[in-house]
Amino acid sequence: MASVGRIEGLIRDVPDFPEPGIVYKDITPLLADPGGFDEAVHAMAEPWADEGIEAIIGIEARGFLFGATVARQLGIGFVPVRKPGKLPHQTSSIDYGLEYGTDTLEIHTDALAPGRRTVIVDDVLATGGTAAAAAELVGRHGAVVAGFGFLLELAFLDGRSKLGGHRIESLVTFGAS
Repeated sequence: MASVGRIEGLIRDVPDFPEPGIVYKDITPLLADPGGFDEAVHAMAEPWADEGIEAIIGIEARGFLFGATVARQLGIGFVPVRKPGKLPHQTSSIDYGLEYGTDTLEIHTDALAPGRRTVIVDDVLATGGTAAAAAELVGRHGAVVAGFGFLLELAFLDGRSKLGGHRIESLVTFGAS
């Protein structure tokens, strides 16, 4: 079993990044530590091991790091959700609101069969907008979102409230909601 304290200790605070007043949670030291990264991946995969999950959806870009390795740990496929223009085949997309503007996510139109059970994985649950958009995109293809997996959650931003009551597994949680 992973030591959440050890994993949390490998996430450093970077004050005033990307702007003054923000404390950025930098996962680079965790990624650089083979044992810590391995523990994190195993711990993120464990809750889904006996849930009949058929694919992991990874959100660009750091969601690829965790999503692909969680999928490998579970012995299932990985499906990338990317920013526009990055996927080489026919795609469907969703526009979603950000605090200051909008963004877009895309998925290959043939990536998911209807009814396929999925878990959406990303590095951080913050405000929840990107994860909610990914879930809507997956749902448009008829696939089932069984839940979400995150390395860390910034609970004080209340991103859970945007995820429609889905199961959420966060390995490390910072702040109170």
